[in-house]
Amino acid sequence: MRLVRLIYASTIIRPYEGSTIEDILSSARNNNKLNDVTGLLCFNRKYFLQCLEGSRRAVNRIYGELMADPRHEDLVLLSYEDVDQRDFLQWEMGYVSENSITRELTLRYSSSSDFNPYDLNKESVHRLLLSLRDHVPVI
Repeated sequence: MRLVRLIYASTIIRPYEGSTIEDILSSARNNNKLNDVTGLLCFNRKYFLQCLEGSRRAVNRIYGELMADPRHEDLVLLSYEDVDQRDFLQWEMGYVSENSITRELTLRYSSSSDFNPYDLNKESVHRLLLSLRDHVPVI
């Protein structure tokens, strides 16, 4: 089965509550472990940026569920491609918090230092995720 990487952005609908992200991470980690999916989630209380890696079937199914999730809106697929290896193998779903999304890293890959994943292209969003993986604490 082919290995794919999907990266999307979305906007939270409700005001952020601390339990929101914990619920998302718990559910994602359990579901992803069962389906051999790995990835990384970034969240700054307004925008989600998420990468999913796994079989085409599993990733597509999860993305379909995400599209129906009422906690966010304006899902935009930023990248979807066949890959030969995973970049986020160590996590069923790693998490980069708002405090770890630095202005410097954001500015390196975007026209602004404000984190807005909708402003990133396919190459820059992937490089930002790799930089976050390599340079900030991932939970």
